[in-house]
Amino acid sequence: MSNTAPPRDPPDKPWRTEGAPESEEPTRRPGCRKMRGGWWGLVVAAVVVFLIAYGALSYYTSTGEPAISYTEFSRQVDRGNVTKIYSKGDAIQGELRSSQPKPGGGTYTKFKTQRPAFADDKLWQNLSAHHVTVTAQPVVQERGYLSNLLLSLVPIAVLVAAWVLIARRVRSGLGGMGGMLGRKAPPKPVELQPGKKRTTFADVAGIDEVKGELDDVVDFLRNPDAYRRMGAKMPRGVLLTGSPGTGKTLLARAVAGEAGVPFFSASASEFIEMIVGVGASRVRELFAEARKMAPSIIFIDEIDTIGRVRGGGASVSGHDEREQTLNQILTEMDGFSGSEGVIVIAATNRADILDPALTRPGRFDRLVNVSPPDRDGREAILRIHTRDIPLAPGVDLAQVARVTPGMTGAELANLANEAALLAVKRGQREVAQPDLMEALEKVQLGAERPLVMPEDERRRTAYHESGHALLGMLQPGADPVRKITIVPRGRALGVTLSTPDADRYAYTEEYLRGRIIGALGGMAAECTVYGVITTGSENDLEQVTNIVRGMVARWGMSERVGRFSALPNDAQQAYGLSAAPHTLDVIESEMRRVVDECYEEACRKLQDHRGQLDALAEALLANETLEEAEAYRIAGILRTRKDD
Repeated sequence: MSNTAPPRDPPDKPWRTEGAPESEEPTRRPGCRKMRGGWWGLVVAAVVVFLIAYGALSYYTSTGEPAISYTEFSRQVDRGNVTKIYSKGDAIQGELRSSQPKPGGGTYTKFKTQRPAFADDKLWQNLSAHHVTVTAQPVVQERGYLSNLLLSLVPIAVLVAAWVLIARRVRSGLGGMGGMLGRKAPPKPVELQPGKKRTTFADVAGIDEVKGELDDVVDFLRNPDAYRRMGAKMPRGVLLTGSPGTGKTLLARAVAGEAGVPFFSASASEFIEMIVGVGASRVRELFAEARKMAPSIIFIDEIDTIGRVRGGGASVSGHDEREQTLNQILTEMDGFSGSEGVIVIAATNRADILDPALTRPGRFDRLVNVSPPDRDGREAILRIHTRDIPLAPGVDLAQVARVTPGMTGAELANLANEAALLAVKRGQREVAQPDLMEALEKVQLGAERPLVMPEDERRRTAYHESGHALLGMLQPGADPVRKITIVPRGRALGVTLSTPDADRYAYTEEYLRGRIIGALGGMAAECTVYGVITTGSENDLEQVTNIVRGMVARWGMSERVGRFSALPNDAQQAYGLSAAPHTLDVIESEMRRVVDECYEEACRKLQDHRGQLDALAEALLANETLEEAEAYRIAGILRTRKDD
């Protein structure tokens, strides 16, 4: 089915296109486009410049000779001080032999005067008697009207040239006056280079269940007639939700590439302008362009920028620019503009704040959650991102995937790139396993800092990290300790890295209590050994607070609070909007109880295993860094692996 739209002026496009056919219209030079409403401003500016230039030229090109009285002129003739004159009618120009003072100050030699019509003074005889030359050319040569006009057009020509130059820069996306008027310069469309391969599902890994949900969208775009014969309608929209970096944008491009249809992509913030109505106009232009090339896909990233619940903004009338833009998107997706054949894919990590009118069936028919990959998915993602990286024969990507639970596709891509950078710095031709592991430590723990600590503070840091590590080894079901170091990294003076052997999707109360005990191990060790508490536990206490708040107020792990979610999410928790004051007091009391119990248990375990704590601390002081196997050996604890 053909969906055409009437031809229109080139739109102000804040989107990129991929896979779109080349336009059949003759190509215009960047500076030759019609400037909407710009010619009126150019005409007004030209008139103003002309008047100013003409007045200035008339002033600076005037003769400057004074107009003297005819009586003074006659007196100078009688004195023989006039050398020549020129007369046109009763107007007389002349030049004196010697200068005379001006009435207003200064002197003059050239003058002009007007002979009265009633004068009967035998002027010719008087001039002849005093040997005054009557010339045929004006004594003072004045520039004519045509010359003044031509000279006054020079500034206008300069103005027009500057205007055209600015218009070209605006149209080519280099900024200019368009930004000052509230109109963004349209970025140059990103077209595929000849021979360049489009993104397909082969470039997406680790989220096979999501690809399965999008397969029928691809099949519909490939074979629309088969679905229409069965009375099936194409989905209006697909909403991709998930944490940042999980591959939502990549999935949208892969759907378009797999189906072989044009792909229009834009960020929702690019539609918003200070001038109300610009965003809605851009939405209409975008859908019109997509309908011309239907079937096609429109991708809107970070749609929560304009799609949040209406009526909650600062606008009194409720009709601000954001809401008008959202209303236009709702209208286009609802089919009132005949946008059949156009599928809208949107991405957000805040699906909970979207307007219900946007997520209802008929707008975004499908809600697809894009989660971080599991271990097999991480391995597949690493293989994709290391296709162009030469790997040493001993590289084990499965081992890297095992120790990177929770990492997203973007983080894994960054990990592979950091490993390649390390290999280049070391002058290697291939990326080895140590490069990948060191890159992982840099990504997770931060870069090493060349910080020289005093010996007593260094020893206290060693006991702090040993406390974390020992409690992680002793606590049943806790994540195994991978590495302990007292080398300053990032903002921390030391780091204990613990990651699970297998991906976890649900957590027991025992496991969460173990994490709290492990996080409090550093403070407990300092208190046990030195009897003091330092500021080094700040990050540990933040982790403890987040965990215990979830246990008590969200996950029903407190008998006093009960089996309900008192603080459903962080936004409501911040303002205390979802619980009564008494309930908030109970939550705080229960949080304190759980943390106090865990801290007492941490101190008790460290006191009972003081020898192992001292052994770990001394080994850290000697070696600065302990790997997993060595740390368990020094602590005298058997490491049990629970791989999935």
